[in-house]
Amino acid sequence: MKNKRLLMLSGMALSTLLFLSGCVQTDKSGNPTGLIWDWLGQPMSNLILFFAEDQALGFGLAIIIVTLLVRFIILPLGIYQSWKAAIQSEKMNYLKPILGPIQERMKNASSQEEQLAAQQEYFATQKQYGVSMLGGIGCLPMLIQMPFFSAIYFAARHTPGISEATFLGIDLGKSSIVLTAVAAILYYGQSLLMTVGMDEEQKKQMRTMSLMNPLIIGYFSLVSPAGVTLYWVIGGLFGILQQAITNFILKPRIRKQVEEEFKNITVSATPRKTKDVTPKASAIIEEKTSKKSNRNAGKQRSR
Repeated sequence: MKNKRLLMLSGMALSTLLFLSGCVQTDKSGNPTGLIWDWLGQPMSNLILFFAEDQALGFGLAIIIVTLLVRFIILPLGIYQSWKAAIQSEKMNYLKPILGPIQERMKNASSQEEQLAAQQEYFATQKQYGVSMLGGIGCLPMLIQMPFFSAIYFAARHTPGISEATFLGIDLGKSSIVLTAVAAILYYGQSLLMTVGMDEEQKKQMRTMSLMNPLIIGYFSLVSPAGVTLYWVIGGLFGILQQAITNFILKPRIRKQVEEEFKNITVSATPRKTKDVTPKASAIIEEKTSKKSNRNAGKQRSR
């Protein structure tokens, strides 16, 4: 169960980056095209040009401003997603007395049938108390955000003039070790923030993801121009801000909400079902008859 969850979280992190190249199509020359680019990417590219050239701010600041604008637009969706996930996390904490023993039975099952029965009981208990198996994350908020991420990614990569520009002495057309390190550190910090308030067991489950995200970001940054990495740096800063809002503003309120919800619910460990070994009446009668016959046979032999 834990391994499946870790694989799912790591897969989501990798899929997020791969999805960036999937939303926007490219032609044979590698130039972006398609509906997402026309409706989102091209306007973002024009905004970058507006701030960089018309306002004479330079391409570095232009990428930062447009990235911040996009992230602020989709911030409500990100907060909503974090809020739903935090509710499910708090509910799981309250249900540990019930779900813990079931997880132990799943872990120590001696047969596939026993493990399947424990899994079914686990999912049924989650459903009974309104806990989502996907942690309340949901697909719709994530799907809505992806085209925006994809569009700004390609805008930072393909806007004319970025490849020849510099920012703080960094060539935006070539990969930058400095920005790569900053991006990896920021995403690692965001992953650590996600574990604040978790118990040791949950932190162990998140450890793989905490390392996976910065490694993936670091790799893609090394093979991408610094203009794209700058977008990821700003995205990492914004991600830390969003996670801080979740940890220190949303979670305390959610904790009180879940406490109220579970206040009148008695949460106790589910007793393990044991096989009924009480002798049936027919077996008792048969046993008594057998003993009586044996006594009679013994008396006849003694005579």
